[in-house]
Amino acid sequence: MPNRKIAKGIVQLGIRKGRPTMNVTEETVPGLTVEDSASPRPLDGMMAEERRTQILQIVRSEGRARVNELASRFSSSAVTIRNDLNELHQRGLVLRSHGGAVLPEKILRESPVYERLKAHAEEKRRIGATAATLIHDGETIILDSGTTTLEIARQIKNKQGLQVITNGVNIAAELLDARDVQTFIVGGTLRGDSASIVGRSAEEMFEQFSADKVFLSGAGCDPDFGVSGANLDETMVNRAMLRIAREVILVADASKFSKRSMVRIASFSEIDTIVSDTGLRSEIQEKVRGFGCNLILA
Repeated sequence: MPNRKIAKGIVQLGIRKGRPTMNVTEETVPGLTVEDSASPRPLDGMMAEERRTQILQIVRSEGRARVNELASRFSSSAVTIRNDLNELHQRGLVLRSHGGAVLPEKILRESPVYERLKAHAEEKRRIGATAATLIHDGETIILDSGTTTLEIARQIKNKQGLQVITNGVNIAAELLDARDVQTFIVGGTLRGDSASIVGRSAEEMFEQFSADKVFLSGAGCDPDFGVSGANLDETMVNRAMLRIAREVILVADASKFSKRSMVRIASFSEIDTIVSDTGLRSEIQEKVRGFGCNLILA
């Protein structure tokens, strides 16, 4: 019989053992093909490869997908959806995560600090200025080595009796001319990519302090995974900061949310306040508030 072209593939009709067969080759998704089959379509009205193709399109469109939502959407069992996601994971098209899947590029890699200084600069400036209003004279605070916390440092130079503990070389350099701010920088190994001090000695030095607030700027902020960083040594120092602070404040622009990096620093249930920008999607706002976080949009 002649071939019949459709919008996103080619359907070939033929006869095998007295029954019609159908081959579908998807042209838009690499590695996804439907093998010849004489078996009837499943009860959900969709062949496995058709469903997997649509699942991949959902993940590409939304950045992630959850098993229970996909099961409801496709009227399939959770076991079936997990098998689909596992197959897509094996092909390198998605990355399996707890309860679903994300795109491989959603796992963030660390960019050099000079590149991060340029990214979302206006949002970081607003977030830094807003976060600085949460800092009061006479407090002891921690600033990590992020580029958003650098904006905080630029806004607090006129504070009185403030003590700042940091592992950020960039933070300490910014506060050199802040006469009424006392800055403590921990010792350890210098990481050029992040302008930060890391290592066990840095962690041990933090353990000797106590702080009113810590301002944390993780690389990824996925509500389902937590606040995360790209470097293990860096995240270990971040965790040491959290252990000695009475209040944990996350400062992160909207682009970091629904993304994750390699190592978890903290879950959102450990975060007291989040300062982000007005570009943060409403569904993300609802999620983080569900953890009990106070959300401030700059």
